Amino acid sequence: MVAESALPAAVRRERIVAIVEEQGFARVTDLSDRFGISEVTTRADLDALAKAFVVQRIHGGAIATSHPSTLEQPFEQTSLTAADQKRSIGIAAASLVLSGQAIVLDVGTTTAAIATALIARADLHDVVVITNALNIAIALEPAIPRFTVIVTGGTLRPLQHSLVDPLAGAVIEHIHADIAFVGCSGVDVRAGITNINLPEADVKRRMLAAAARSIVVADATKLGIAHHSRVAPVSDVDALITSSDADPRAVEQLERAGLAVTLAP
Repeated sequence: MVAESALPAAVRRERIVAIVEEQGFARVTDLSDRFGISEVTTRADLDALAKAFVVQRIHGGAIATSHPSTLEQPFEQTSLTAADQKRSIGIAAASLVLSGQAIVLDVGTTTAAIATALIARADLHDVVVITNALNIAIALEPAIPRFTVIVTGGTLRPLQHSLVDPLAGAVIEHIHADIAFVGCSGVDVRAGITNINLPEADVKRRMLAAAARSIVVADATKLGIAHHSRVAPVSDVDALITSSDADPRAVEQLERAGLAVTLAP
């Protein structure tokens, strides 16, 4: 079991947010004792979270914002939203993969649709898939030995069946993939690619950096949306695959910012 004092900053800050939102208020001294860190580090955590509008700083601590950040829904629930659109995105993304390539598949319902589409492609062989999603790894099992499936390892987040730091990022930093397919909670011209939780955002950032080609997959409901955990500016991403019902104005803004956008039929 990882001691609270040894937690990566992103995981610690997510837990701080949960405490603040559950109690409505948290003191610097109490958080410092709880996580075994200095009050200086605690204040830095709270300042960073306040800057991201996740909590509100007050003298001696922080209080919950009027818009809680814990909006994350279980994988099984979000998989029912825009299911047809995600299926189309999955097929479009899978069509880009060639035999012999190594790809990164991020956690999420849209990337899970990519896994399903990859399995359906009987022409593919010798594909290496690196993922931090336990459910995606299990879904790809029938494709072995055509596919080699590598799971990053790390700390399990139950809502998304995802593996995060410690360990997940360390593994990703030692690989080089042809394509990284990364999901997100929001795509916005100004805010960039964002996510609803901090630990996964950090892993996504490493995934984008580990591939020769970085592709974000997001259905139309996520365009123009910004969450507090920034993954990357749109300029750091090669392409976006979204659904055909995307708002044309949002697509135009992203394209004007230099992002190649594909509308999945």
